[in-house]
Amino acid sequence: MRKSLLRMTLRQMQVFRAVCSTLSYSRAAEDMALTQSAVSQQIRQLEEQVGLPLFEYVGRKLYLTEAANSLLEASDDIFIRLESLDMSLSTLQGSLMGELRIAVVSSIQYFTPHLLAAFRKRHPAVSFRLEVTSRGEVIQRLRDNQDDLVLMGLVPEDRALEFFPFLDNPIIAVANPTHCLAGRTDLQLNELEASVVLQREPGSGTRKACDEFLQEKRVHLRQTMQLGSGECMVHGAIAGLGVALVPTHAAAPFLRSGELIQLAFPGLPLYRSWCAVHARGKRLSPVAEAFLTYLREERAQIRQLAQRFTDTAHP
Repeated sequence: MRKSLLRMTLRQMQVFRAVCSTLSYSRAAEDMALTQSAVSQQIRQLEEQVGLPLFEYVGRKLYLTEAANSLLEASDDIFIRLESLDMSLSTLQGSLMGELRIAVVSSIQYFTPHLLAAFRKRHPAVSFRLEVTSRGEVIQRLRDNQDDLVLMGLVPEDRALEFFPFLDNPIIAVANPTHCLAGRTDLQLNELEASVVLQREPGSGTRKACDEFLQEKRVHLRQTMQLGSGECMVHGAIAGLGVALVPTHAAAPFLRSGELIQLAFPGLPLYRSWCAVHARGKRLSPVAEAFLTYLREERAQIRQLAQRFTDTAHP
């Protein structure tokens, strides 16, 4: 290893990462509570130690050089290991501390804060950074190692992933109480072919599960409307746009209030599972390990937490 690299300091790395994230010396100075000249000096010293320029201006815009991208990747590893060290030392001192970085698909976003709050009752010094996004973005985040854990439904089979199913995710058919299929007990799945069916966008876990189920049952939808979220589908069904196939917890409040009715199609609810996912071989932080242990050992408590989202009985 070049001796000059051993002279790099963590403070220099923090300043460097601030410039990378803001692409601005002045905004990095504000974030770090430094003067702009102090930021410039830290970057100049770092460039001397690396032996290559880290940033370049094209017009008035700042860009990372190839050397900066390599240094940023290495700094990610360094700070992740330092954070893990901090958590390990806290554990040795008798308390679990640190931040759990977690990304979830949008269809589980309402339940996740309750799950995290229950975990934090056991470990009050733990904090969270929660990202809510689409299934496709969650898969990309797994590839880029951006989070400690991901919560999602259908786990890709073509990737090296470890996953643990921790909660049922029943999918049901709902509609406005005035819908022509409402109240019937003799429904057949092929009646969906003559109905307007509300769908999530391609790539959504709910959409993928429903498409596979309908294909297996040889039901071919003829009239569909694509809506961009489970919440939008629920409100589309309330508005009378058509039949929505949605997770029970997304529709439960409106089933209880009477704004929606569940349609009793054979084969539904369609049961899938929520899973905690991470890349195979990933070095998990003590907080992430503790959270996975909680999911494995407290299934009954988690089901009880979820009941408020899946209980569709009228109050």
